[in-house]
Amino acid sequence: MSSSRLMENADDAVRALAPEAEDAMLRAIDGLGELQHEDGHWCGELEGDSILQSEYVLMKWIIEQEAAPVADGRGPEVLERIVETLRTQQRDDGGWGQFPGAGIDLSATVKGYFVLKLYGDDPDASHMRRARAAVLDLGGAERVNTWTNFFLACLGQVSWNAVPAIPPEIVLLPRWFYFHLDKISAWTRTMILPLSLVTTFRPVRRLDASQGIDELFTSDRDRHRLLMRADVPGGWRAFFAAVDRGLKMLHRLGGSPWRRRAIDRSFEWIRRRAGQDGAAATDGVGAIFPPMVYWQVVLKTMGHARDHPFVARAERELDAFMLEAERDDGAPGPIRLQPCFSPVWDTGIALYALTDCGLDLDDPRCDRAARWLREKECRFQGDWARNLKSDVSHSGWYFEYHNAWYPDVDDTAMVAMALYRTGGDSNVAAAKRGLAWMRAMQNDDGGWAAFDRTIDRPILEYIPFADHNAMQDPSCPDITGRVLECFSWMGITNADPTVRKAIDYVKRHQEPEGCWYGRWGVNYIYGTWQSVIGPIRCGENPRQPWIQKAAAWLESVQKADGSFGETARSYEDRSLMGTGPSTASQTAWAAMTLQEIRGADHPSVMKAIRWLCDTQLDADAAADPERSPDGDPAGSWCETEFTGTGFPKVFYLRYHLYRHSFPLMAIGRWLEARRG
Repeated sequence: MSSSRLMENADDAVRALAPEAEDAMLRAIDGLGELQHEDGHWCGELEGDSILQSEYVLMKWIIEQEAAPVADGRGPEVLERIVETLRTQQRDDGGWGQFPGAGIDLSATVKGYFVLKLYGDDPDASHMRRARAAVLDLGGAERVNTWTNFFLACLGQVSWNAVPAIPPEIVLLPRWFYFHLDKISAWTRTMILPLSLVTTFRPVRRLDASQGIDELFTSDRDRHRLLMRADVPGGWRAFFAAVDRGLKMLHRLGGSPWRRRAIDRSFEWIRRRAGQDGAAATDGVGAIFPPMVYWQVVLKTMGHARDHPFVARAERELDAFMLEAERDDGAPGPIRLQPCFSPVWDTGIALYALTDCGLDLDDPRCDRAARWLREKECRFQGDWARNLKSDVSHSGWYFEYHNAWYPDVDDTAMVAMALYRTGGDSNVAAAKRGLAWMRAMQNDDGGWAAFDRTIDRPILEYIPFADHNAMQDPSCPDITGRVLECFSWMGITNADPTVRKAIDYVKRHQEPEGCWYGRWGVNYIYGTWQSVIGPIRCGENPRQPWIQKAAAWLESVQKADGSFGETARSYEDRSLMGTGPSTASQTAWAAMTLQEIRGADHPSVMKAIRWLCDTQLDADAAADPERSPDGDPAGSWCETEFTGTGFPKVFYLRYHLYRHSFPLMAIGRWLEARRG
């Protein structure tokens, strides 16, 4: 076939797809608009795994509130409804996992079994026998992660010797010390300070023997000692085992001479981040589930009565994460918990998607969203300021409704792009303030991390309580690429030294296959999308071999129907990179990337856009519970997979608005390129 005939066929395909894409975009805009709150923001459900239910219930048992009303006065039946959710999350093989399709997670399964037994499930029932068999097949409950052992120790199921020592004196360490709070990730410092107080006071609630989980352990000796992680090099494993023994010996002697001062300083550090108002407004410690749970244990352990303002606020803020289902007859149904709220993130993405569809300040939806985001601009000087080389006119955005201590680079980049493209003097000025803050937050290696300006210290990952796989917050390609995309909208190109350094960082971290690791989304599709678009928009020629290699990899994992999908199991098995069930969000990420490299008319791009158009929910599909299990409006997509990442290999997320915003963004960009 002649080249002219091929071009004619391509043009015919474009002409056939364009009106369908236009209709899909309009339906998606309307569907997204239905989900917008009256004040202009979006906040979709942020779904995690079963440990949110099990850890909340175990916390209530630790603080002896399992039979007491919850913060809003409702009775203990609330916990029964949470346990009901936990039961539905158990799989046919008896275990609980981190996401649909994941393997059995030992720690989640031990906690799930423990909760069900506390609530009267017969250990000889078939579902309990299956769970017990799964735990024993994986080596027994003595091999759970260290964060699970904190719960088990508080309820007398393991010795405190099985829990890593976290002395409160860490809050007093000088900044030159290799381990320092400023050198670990923001989320880790908010978790380990409360746990340092728990491990110092070592509370134990004794349960009846019939309520315990003796049957889940295979070795009584291992049950009561700290098992060092097998993935740590032998020399460091021996070193940290010796350090842990020394710290526990010091604890038995009453701690250091500065123990009382360290306890007081740690408590005050947490209190200041546990909930304030005004410029320092924060909805709980770090505004995320784990430290908010540990904080309640601390308050109980240190003698604060339930009517104390600290306790009342802590309970109220954590209970706000509850989401209640309704039964067919209208009666209250199961309750599940979220790990946090995501309104700033959701609103930034939604607004950016609308601007990709040609909307701006003149559209009321965009105007309301931009106003809401401007109100969330954070000028408070939080922990991040301690790692800067010099003062900076700071202005960033955080993830949640209120979290002034911890604005982050990722949200700031997304919001700044959305505001800048929405237009208007106030929006543009706010975006430029965010850009100035991001410049100051660049790491020496050229990349950006999420919450802090930092450097990579690999040894910190070998500490016994670092098995959440995120002890640090080093630079990552996905955030770096998003910052570059943000810079590009404001006219900053690869001639700028900051941008040049960042592009070099991105290039150094390309995988041999041509893709990038995704720290904050699943996984190599996400990482490639975020890493490559920013450099191109800053002026990098997409014909360069390293960029073409990225396109070739994406095309190699595109399915015959044009879609893309990747399982979170690819974090543990690289052979699975780019493979998994098709999803709307991952297809959109890949389509946007390929369009940036190959052009809007390339077959790989058009096939992806075609798939998005064909799988969009119409009114009939949206009304069908099987085709729209989450009750999405027409114009959205069905996506039940987890495509967000909390801690790789440990905790994953399902953002319920991803399936709305990202496909809209991809279709909008494709139509914009066609119009251009």
